[in-house]
Amino acid sequence: MDIAIDQDKCMGAGQCVLIAPEVFDQDETDGRALLLIERPGGDHHEAIREAHESCPLGAITLQED
Repeated sequence: MDIAIDQDKCMGAGQCVLIAPEVFDQDETDGRALLLIERPGGDHHEAIREAHESCPLGAITLQED
């Protein structure tokens, strides 16, 4: 699974961080999402999909292998 965050779309709502804190974090300066793991293992996939679906502006894109 490949993950990308569109920084122009991200508004810093933080839903991704709440759902998958081992994969996402927030920048301390502007609150936008940061990716901690570019290609996370399968044990994170369900939470990542939920974070993707919960993003209010659709800033997270996924490409499944």
